[in-house]
Amino acid sequence: MTSRVETALKAATDTKALLIGPGTLCEIASLFRAQFGADARAIIVADTNTHTAVGGAASVLLRGDGVPQDEPLVLDARDLHAEYCHVETILARLRATAAVPVAVGSGTVNDLCKLAAHLAGRPYMVVGTAASMDGYTSFGASITKDGAKQTMTCPAPRAALADIDIFARAPAEMTAAGYADLFAKITGGADWLVADAAGADPLNPVAWDLVQGGLPLALSDPAGVRAGDPVALGRLVEGLMLGGFAMQYAKSSRPASGAEHYISHIWDMEHHRHNGRGVSHGFQVAIGTITILAFYEELLKIDLTALDVAAATAAWPEFAGMEKTIHALYGGGSIGRILSESRAKYVGRQAVAAQLELIKRAWPGLKTRLEKQLIPVAEAQRRLAAAGVPTEPEHISISRARLRETLLKAPYFRNRFTAIDLAQRAGLFDACVAALFGPGGRWEIK
Repeated sequence: MTSRVETALKAATDTKALLIGPGTLCEIASLFRAQFGADARAIIVADTNTHTAVGGAASVLLRGDGVPQDEPLVLDARDLHAEYCHVETILARLRATAAVPVAVGSGTVNDLCKLAAHLAGRPYMVVGTAASMDGYTSFGASITKDGAKQTMTCPAPRAALADIDIFARAPAEMTAAGYADLFAKITGGADWLVADAAGADPLNPVAWDLVQGGLPLALSDPAGVRAGDPVALGRLVEGLMLGGFAMQYAKSSRPASGAEHYISHIWDMEHHRHNGRGVSHGFQVAIGTITILAFYEELLKIDLTALDVAAATAAWPEFAGMEKTIHALYGGGSIGRILSESRAKYVGRQAVAAQLELIKRAWPGLKTRLEKQLIPVAEAQRRLAAAGVPTEPEHISISRARLRETLLKAPYFRNRFTAIDLAQRAGLFDACVAALFGPGGRWEIK
């Protein structure tokens, strides 16, 4: 165990044990007993794919070491999404037993089990099957309910196990998605720097260091990650786990995500498909990350020390006017939640002026820090491609026009301050979007 993981466990509020390394599945029984007691029963929760790949072996190892078990709950992988109806299925089984759930899977299975265990009033354990996302050790579960993707409050797992040998056998697309999800911490971190400077969301030094401290090393070998190199893969897994710990520590996804995730969540809400299938969270986030990196490139061209705060404040709309814009952009289904998030984030002109004055004064130092945090779009695309990640919207069946529309929706999606909120309040948002999608722009729409 590295010193960074040891530090994370000391800071964690929910997770008491994490095993990362080759062959660690063999330690599942001892880990389970240490965390839940010698007499605790287990119930494996998996889908048909993860149960075949890992769940069956996990069950045999538990049984072989004398851990009593209920019949595994195996969900149909063909129609499994992180939707609340599946939480209810797991919850019904848990309420019929006192067994401790052991989630065997990656993002979807873990989030479903995490929320169901919380609603059943008991801790749980997760056995990861792919380095596909950062949610294994995170607080909260990303679940679709009432047509909208929501981060629902629930504790992280009591124990987590990540066998690098298992992760190396996972489909290459899943590992690539995990690399992309970790890569998104670059723009997510930049957005937190902006929010901190605006006085909207103070930086948490512990959570920041958990995510950002080891990020360059974790992302340093995308080709090695793609090839399944155990060292590169181990660094990626540790980075993903540390991102989860940071969210656990902060009780928020703020340390690990920013506006790039809004883009992915909007496409989730719209049930986006590529070649007839849903697109992984990581691949959608990759396009979101590239989009926000490009947005930052345009924003950083502007000298905000010269910003006319009075003019920007005067142009800031009342919420009634903003509500009309939201209705025009979103329409239908989830408009209620979007309005609720926007209303919670909305501030009046006096507060906007105060935020912009803070940014204006901080801009020289903030710009320097942002330039250090961010990387050029071309370099981001090179590194993501080396990991096997799509790097243009068309790679996942998103047209340039739809990408632009998504970016226009993004400021209203969630109650969290990011660079797009800064640009919107400064009266610069439309100009940045036009620079990206207008004549001569990176994604010129002809």
